[in-house]
Amino acid sequence: MLQREGFFRRPEPMPARGLMPPAPSSAAQPSVTPPAADAPKAADKEKSDDRKEAKLIVGPDIKMKGVEINDCDTLVVEGRIEATLDARALEITEKGVFSGTVAVDSAEIHGRLEGELTVRKQLIVHATGRVSGKIRYARIKVDEGAELAGEISVLERGPAAVLPKRTAQN
Repeated sequence: MLQREGFFRRPEPMPARGLMPPAPSSAAQPSVTPPAADAPKAADKEKSDDRKEAKLIVGPDIKMKGVEINDCDTLVVEGRIEATLDARALEITEKGVFSGTVAVDSAEIHGRLEGELTVRKQLIVHATGRVSGKIRYARIKVDEGAELAGEISVLERGPAAVLPKRTAQN
């Protein structure tokens, strides 16, 4: 039987060993204090930088099925994935395959995407790209050799474009 303390957590003295700097002499103490005071600020900055670059890479031999991906800045698909995605950017490599529902700011397709794709800013389909299903985009760039199939439409230009239509009907 595994004990929670022994398997999942190390006793308190173990992690501290080797990580703590030797006790400074009184002469070296002033030079050690300022970096320690800056340490929390540096850690906060690293956390905010990490959040700006939340990137998920599905490797070439990976297959994922039935997942929902949220709060991801960039998804790179090198393998196969069947999912629902809401992110800032999607990149599908030449051998990558994405099946499902996608809502992103920008998408760059070198491989295959099957399903529902909504690109709020720019969709780029390279020569090796194959996109099929319901495709909606704000701007699009399609290289020679790329394939698009299904229902393809341009997104409306935001709330300002919708507002005049409502006032015209009244």
